[in-house]
Amino acid sequence: MDFKTIIYVLLAIILSPILGGLLAGIDRRLTAWCQGRFGPPILQPFYDVIKLLGKERLIVNYWQIFCVHIYLISSVLCVALFAMQADLLMIFFVMTVGAVFMVVGALSVPSPYSQLGAQRELIQMLTYEPLLIIVFVGIYFVTGSFKIDAILAYDRPIFLLLPLLYVVLTFALTIKLRKSPFDISASHHAHQELARGVLTEYSGPYLAILEIAHWYDIVLILAICSLFWSTSLVGMAALLAITYMAEILIDNVTPRMTWRWMLAYVWGVGIGLSFFNVALLYARSF
Repeated sequence: MDFKTIIYVLLAIILSPILGGLLAGIDRRLTAWCQGRFGPPILQPFYDVIKLLGKERLIVNYWQIFCVHIYLISSVLCVALFAMQADLLMIFFVMTVGAVFMVVGALSVPSPYSQLGAQRELIQMLTYEPLLIIVFVGIYFVTGSFKIDAILAYDRPIFLLLPLLYVVLTFALTIKLRKSPFDISASHHAHQELARGVLTEYSGPYLAILEIAHWYDIVLILAICSLFWSTSLVGMAALLAITYMAEILIDNVTPRMTWRWMLAYVWGVGIGLSFFNVALLYARSF
């Protein structure tokens, strides 16, 4: 790894939580506007995290705390791998390991809210992870590689060839952002019967760690979305802005659905769109 790559990795690790926190603040402000409220300042997520870091450390068990740190390390490592222009499948594997540890941490405490939230988190993982694999395979069909550097070197926006697979990717983005109608394991706005579900038994600095890891996840998923229009910075910025605004709009106009509906809808529609888009690619090749 050369010096330039090291600089890129360090900048990605340092700037990602800042960008993720700002996006979270913009999200909250726009959500308040959609609901006829003024809303908190854009920097409110940073204020919340700083306040949580200063609170007393309450530990249910040390295995739970270990899982929190593994989840953060996994999120940071995924962003670092993306900055290194590594393999998409490697990033997927590391991201999955972190998500599993988060679930294990929630299952390690006797709280019924945490237990049920962890079970729903597993269902969410089983829902979006097959779709991510399908999206990555679709990118491979177009570019001939899973390597990010090869994808970035492709001379056409792959969005034009894989528009339906991009829609499928937004399903995963909605679930990872914990937005309606897929916020079943830990409601982003804490307006469900599970309180905060999988996050219920985390507090103080450990809840802050999870929030910072979530900011890394936001940046990672949007970075993957950016691969669909990597030939132009203007096109990439426009695509990401439209995507994120659409996520906020969907969050505010749709109710939270059941896990059965989520599984049936995301798999049914997602896999159907994926196969149709791949079929179109094969039809164009002949």
